[in-house]
Amino acid sequence: MTAATPVRAVQGLATGTANGGRGIAGTRPAPVPGPLPAPPLRPPGAKPSLQAVSEAAEVRAITRGTIQASMEVLAGVRPVHQLARRLDPQCLASLQHRAALIRRELTRTGNPALARLHRNSIVRSVRLCEVADGIYEASAVVVDDVRARAVAVRIERSKQVWRIVELVIG
Repeated sequence: MTAATPVRAVQGLATGTANGGRGIAGTRPAPVPGPLPAPPLRPPGAKPSLQAVSEAAEVRAITRGTIQASMEVLAGVRPVHQLARRLDPQCLASLQHRAALIRRELTRTGNPALARLHRNSIVRSVRLCEVADGIYEASAVVVDDVRARAVAVRIERSKQVWRIVELVIG
């Protein structure tokens, strides 16, 4: 029997040449993948395509994220100006007013139940309905520490940007 260095013994197990063509514990070794194929080449001057899988999926994701952020604004853990890009100015002002009322009532009464309001909100589901081309209405179920609530949204596309023009939080 010839002496093998530990490196050769490990290499033999890794490639499957030791132990009668079997790997560790008598199993066949996994095939070693070759080099990854090169990505397809684009013609010179062609821009990469960054289109969503579907318009409905894009609207659903935007709606879910905006509702989650709106609930965080009401909880007092997110500044309202972060939603300025997605919300219509009237919706933004309404959300800001509601958040200010919650903060004012909390400081006035110190009610611990009011402090838990809107905390740890999770958007459970979002349902979409296409009203017209480029206009969707959505409803969502949001659950927080205190209760479950409904949220209604109307989202429209203007200048290739989706904006929420109506936001009603129950």
